Amino acid sequence: MYQMVQGGTTPGTLTPANKTKQTKDVRPLVGASALGLVLVIAAVVAWCYYTASLRKADLLQTELLELNRDGFLIRNQAGAIVFRMAFRSGALDLDSCSKEGEILSCSQSDTGKLNFFIQTVKPKDTVMCYRVRWEEFVSDRVVEHAMSYNASHWYGGAESSTQHWPISISGQQAPKPFVTGDVYSNRDAFGGILERYWLSSSATAIKINDSVPFHLGWNDTEKTLYFQARYRDTPYKPASGRPPFPELSYRVCVGSDVTSIHKYMVRRYFNKPNKVPSEGTFRHPIWSTWALHRTEVNQEKLLKYAADIKKHKFNCSHLELDDKYTSRYGEFEFDLEKFPNATAMFQQLKADGFLVTLWTHPFINYNSSNFGVGVERGLFVREPTGQLPAMVRWWNGIGAILDFTNQDAREWYTSQLRTLKSKYGVDSFKFDAGETSYLPQQFSTLVTLTDPSTFTRRYTEMAMPFNERAELRVGYQSQNISCFFRIIDRDSVWGYELGLKSLIPTVLTISILGYQFILPDMIGGNAYPNRTDGSQTLPDRELYIRWLELSAFMPSMQFSVPPWAYDSEVISIAQRFTALHETLVAPRVLELAGEVLDTGDPIIRPLWWIATDDEAAYKIDSQFLIGDDLMVAPVLEPGKQERDIYLPAGRWRSYKGEYFDKGPMHLTDYPVDLDEIAYFVWVQGG
Repeated sequence: MYQMVQGGTTPGTLTPANKTKQTKDVRPLVGASALGLVLVIAAVVAWCYYTASLRKADLLQTELLELNRDGFLIRNQAGAIVFRMAFRSGALDLDSCSKEGEILSCSQSDTGKLNFFIQTVKPKDTVMCYRVRWEEFVSDRVVEHAMSYNASHWYGGAESSTQHWPISISGQQAPKPFVTGDVYSNRDAFGGILERYWLSSSATAIKINDSVPFHLGWNDTEKTLYFQARYRDTPYKPASGRPPFPELSYRVCVGSDVTSIHKYMVRRYFNKPNKVPSEGTFRHPIWSTWALHRTEVNQEKLLKYAADIKKHKFNCSHLELDDKYTSRYGEFEFDLEKFPNATAMFQQLKADGFLVTLWTHPFINYNSSNFGVGVERGLFVREPTGQLPAMVRWWNGIGAILDFTNQDAREWYTSQLRTLKSKYGVDSFKFDAGETSYLPQQFSTLVTLTDPSTFTRRYTEMAMPFNERAELRVGYQSQNISCFFRIIDRDSVWGYELGLKSLIPTVLTISILGYQFILPDMIGGNAYPNRTDGSQTLPDRELYIRWLELSAFMPSMQFSVPPWAYDSEVISIAQRFTALHETLVAPRVLELAGEVLDTGDPIIRPLWWIATDDEAAYKIDSQFLIGDDLMVAPVLEPGKQERDIYLPAGRWRSYKGEYFDKGPMHLTDYPVDLDEIAYFVWVQGG
């Protein structure tokens, strides 16, 4: 054992015993230092992680859009959430995301590589737009996003058999091809007039890009619309030379109010007409043979119809000779048994002051003499190998359908119509059908259709040489065709399923889609058996009168079942309302029609057009505006001679001379007699 040697050491020198004691004293200090170092490192790591998280949070925001792995949301300038989109087919790997300028992009999802980006574009101070693109690199993949619609009222999309305003979703529907269809024969189809565009009361609009193989579905429980892109089990085809990689791309734009954002979208993305159709079609009624005579029309019946129009002192834009004036479908000459002297008939009609248009369609039935011509010259849509014409079934039989991607077919068809025009003095044509749903399930065309609805677009182009009085019932990117677009046939019923109540929602919908020269089909409906309220041979009398009154405030009127099929009172009401249409409505409509060429703005407008912050106006589907200052409120219920009316803010003068200047207000049980329609004019300075 060591001992301290006294007197022999220097003060402060440690002996072995002292060293042991001091080592024990230092150990707690070293431990404390190590712990401190660990805490410092941990704090640095936490700070780095925190700042990285802040940078990532900043990275995943671009202007008023916030992105996460499962979707994104958009706020308006006030900070309220106005749009939500969820990613249903995959989740983003946020670690693969980066931001450069206004573009936020990601290269990986939980299913593999992809091309995803959101680009922010601010075209004007009051509008913010976001370009969104999700592209897969595997051909059998599906890209699906789900838009929530429960926080707003939505408008647009397509004509439908049961039309509501705003859109009313019921049930569940797996995404199906968003292509033009005949909703009269298939009530679950999308309609013949359709665009990939929707608009909401929260001043938000979405436009799906043309390149997308677009399918639409919905779920009313989840309150979502499903936007899907796929090439599997679908009529869409990839562009020539491109792999079938599905791509879902669209633009979402947010504005200050619903009217201004719609105006921006129309000016930016929609075609516009380049001329206004004939003034006569706006001022005077069209008279069709269809509901009155069906396919039993003949020369004698047509001449009597014209004579009765004159006898009862009605004006006429033109007579429309509908199905069936030829002996077979697909021929372009009059049936001699039914029309023994068509030349003399046209001469007499012309002498009596009548212009005449003829019904036409894209089908050539197999028993027509032109079927062989079409096969020999390759004018028809073909089966997938391209060797044989693809036969289709339509409402008048079985035949081939002309391929309007083929210039030879276009020229042949136009030449047949021009021959009728020059030989008989035909003024124009009613172009029927044209929906994608009449194409065979598997087909080929001379020019590949990546989007089947392009067929509808090509068909509408056939009306362009005859557009003064031409009529179409289909439209897809066809706003510039500059002719009248007729809504699909109506049943002679009161309700929302192709009945009287569907007229205003349908007209407002296709107006929002950019089609402004609207023909609301025949007054009283088509009087089809088993689809008619009343005697089953004529539309119900009250229904006919209310339909007539509403039609008088549309851009154009069309009769088939004539007023004299009822009684003298109906004739008198019809004479009064056709005169009112000519003197009050048509001048205003024509003024607005001229503005359409520049703006694309609707002629027939919803009430929210002038009341953008009025929640009540967003939901009204039984009133409408002509321009900004003429508001119409027809009676649409049987047995009613009163109705509730909503007046937006402003000073309004009724058709009775009353003034209302404390709006917005509800007029409860406002009296409207059977021979009246309620309308109000906005008074300047109100």
